[in-house]
This record gives sequence, C-alpha cells and structure tokens, in this order.
Amino acid sequence: MKVIAFLGSPRVEGNTELLLRSCLNAVEEEGHRVTLFRPSLMDLSPCLNCGECDETGECVVQDGMDEIYRAIREGNRFILASPIFFFGLSAQIKAVIDRCQCFWCEKYLLKKPIPEGPQGRKGLLILVGGQKKEIGVQCGEATAKAFFRTISVPKHETLSFLGIDRKGVILDHPTALSDAYSAGKKLVL
Repeated sequence: MKVIAFLGSPRVEGNTELLLRSCLNAVEEEGHRVTLFRPSLMDLSPCLNCGECDETGECVVQDGMDEIYRAIREGNRFILASPIFFFGLSAQIKAVIDRCQCFWCEKYLLKKPIPEGPQGRKGLLILVGGQKKEIGVQCGEATAKAFFRTISVPKHETLSFLGIDRKGVILDHPTALSDAYSAGKKLVL
C-alpha cells in the first residue's frame, strides 16, 4: 500500500510533526511505504486561477506539485497533518490543496475521477492548535474534506488536539502520540 503524507507545519520538530511521526511509525511498522511531502520546503507556486485546467484537468504550472500530483494518483492512503492557524489549515498545506483544482476539474468537469483501485482510498486528517474552541477544527475539517473528496478519497478520519500551542507541548498530552499511532495502524488495516 502506498501512503502519502503531507506535513503542513513549517515548524521543524513541532507538535504537528511529532504527531505525524508517531502516526507514520505505525504505518511503516505494518510494512507500508510512505512518501512524505513537506510543502514548506518545496518550490510551490500558488494557484493562478488561470482556468487552463478546466479543459485538460492538468495544471500548467510546473514546479514541485508535479511530484505531488503523481503521488496522489498512485496513493492508496493519505495523511494530511496541519496546525490550525486562524481557524484554518496552514498556508503551506492550503497552497497544495488549492493547486489540486486540476483534480477537481478532471473529476467534476471532465468526469474522470481517480480510480479507487483494489485497496480503495482512505484518508486521515491530523489537526493541532492552540485555541480551545472547536471552530478551528470544524473549518480545517471542511477544507480537508473538500480536498479528500476531490482526490477521490471517499472517507477519512479526523484526529484533533486543541489547547496545544508551544513547540513540543504535545509530548505532555497523556494520549496524543499513542492516539496518532493508533490512527496510523487503523488507516492501513
């Protein structure tokens, strides 16, 4: 099974990365290959809203997204991990999602969705944020759901942690890392 993971946090060794690493440890222990993308370290342009993908289902901008597009087509399981910034996903992961407009056009305008394949396609959303209100999770969840459905991932689970702000404080949470590990196991079973 091919597992594609997106680390939406620009903070190295931050709470989001620690959660994702725990999740990926479980996936790799089950013998699955993981491709990890760190958008904050990639050469990615934002969506230009040029409309070119309306006709072809392909983005005309050639940059680091070309590798992401291939991985999305070939993947079976998808993990999107992001901090919550201002009630939403990080700008880095949002740029990736916006550039997936070409998949939306391909699926809904051209009627050519990505095939589900024999193993199906499932997703996992991991969110962590400093605020204690659920609205950040709800807003991030709405964007992630649109992304997952656009890339033909019909269902996903969400794992969220609120009130977690300072770097590394997720390590003080009594169950966070084990919850992320369990979610990784569940995703690939």
